[in-house]
Amino acid sequence: MFELTQKQLARILFPVGDLEKPQVRELARRHGLETAFKHESQEICFVPDRDYAGFIQRHAGEVDSHLGRQAEAASRPGPIVMKDGTVLGEHSGIHHFTVGQRKGLGIGHPRPLYVVRLDLGRNAVVVGYKEDVYSRGLIAERLNWIASGIPSDTLRASVKIRARHPEAEATIKMQGDTASVVFDVPQMAVTPGQAAVFYNDDRVLGGGWIRQGLV
Repeated sequence: MFELTQKQLARILFPVGDLEKPQVRELARRHGLETAFKHESQEICFVPDRDYAGFIQRHAGEVDSHLGRQAEAASRPGPIVMKDGTVLGEHSGIHHFTVGQRKGLGIGHPRPLYVVRLDLGRNAVVVGYKEDVYSRGLIAERLNWIASGIPSDTLRASVKIRARHPEAEATIKMQGDTASVVFDVPQMAVTPGQAAVFYNDDRVLGGGWIRQGLV
């Protein structure tokens, strides 16, 4: 929701916005709604089984659509390499991997390995050790500021880089159309394409989309 504008927010109604989740479930139960007993989900609505790789694979043959072409490229085999370029094995498609992933790499190594990044140009999965997955910050683009105008220079805020990732204190500095976010403490698995949302306590200031992590 960080991409919403004040104009859009002014027209939004939250009929049960003043109630806690258990109260809403009780209301649903009293009115005989099946959702009263439905398990909670934060998954993508059109991928209810959480099989994202399968979803991409199913669209890989649709060469007449942008999604199909992207899916086709993502599902091609390619190398699994260490940061120094050492080839450890082969993957069956980079859509099976995400930054920070440890399990299911399909390769053996004396130390636990993690996905450090996905090299789309080489169609390679780059792996490394746990310490390699941490970033001191990130560059965010396509910014939107909800609470106020664009900051003139620098501000302090809490930043979330995933829905289930705890907020991290950071310094945000504007750089033209992008923002440099430097964490007080390095964060694990900063992933390009994910949202970075800026908070002041429980107030959403705005956010942007992660272009890259800062080593």
